[in-house]
Amino acid sequence: MGQYFTNEKLVSNIKKTSCFVRGQKFIFNTDNGVFSKDGLDFGSRLLLESIPLEEVGGKILDLGCGYGVIGIILNKLVDCSCDMVDVNLRALHLAQMNSDLNNCYNVNIFESNVYSNVTSKYSSIITNPPIRAGKSVVYDMLLGANDYLEENGHLFLVIRKQQGAKSLIRDLSLKYDVDVLKKEKGYFILKCSKKVAG
Repeated sequence: MGQYFTNEKLVSNIKKTSCFVRGQKFIFNTDNGVFSKDGLDFGSRLLLESIPLEEVGGKILDLGCGYGVIGIILNKLVDCSCDMVDVNLRALHLAQMNSDLNNCYNVNIFESNVYSNVTSKYSSIITNPPIRAGKSVVYDMLLGANDYLEENGHLFLVIRKQQGAKSLIRDLSLKYDVDVLKKEKGYFILKCSKKVAG
């Protein structure tokens, strides 16, 4: 079976799943070959519940959006426009379906291998990075975010301790001011702010 970050052809079996986040109900179509096809995963939920919403606005990027959970939920919770990108074409198709299903506005969904088709700058970039894609891809996503953030922008992400959270924090600290917003069940929610020049 192919990984969720590839475009291998798996038999489609679209199902609906629902979740409540910050008091609102969301419904999502999921399918084989996408991350967390059985419903909202713990890491993404913790990320969504830990992000200070008052710091998320303007234009945001859901990087590695999968079937659209993070971008769609933030679009409904916060007055923001949202770009959602992924390399998995099935995930992108589902994200578009789910954006319509949840009555989202100002959402732009398109294929991009990390930042290959990204041309904007964002107030926030949010990601649950695809660890199984490998360290090189994950580091391209996280360190590369610095070039696509506005001057006072933030990168928000979730990483597990067993997936190298502590070494990642050390490496991110070379480029960002890193704050740990939450630690729970081995998951770290990180806020990475662009370093002020000087």
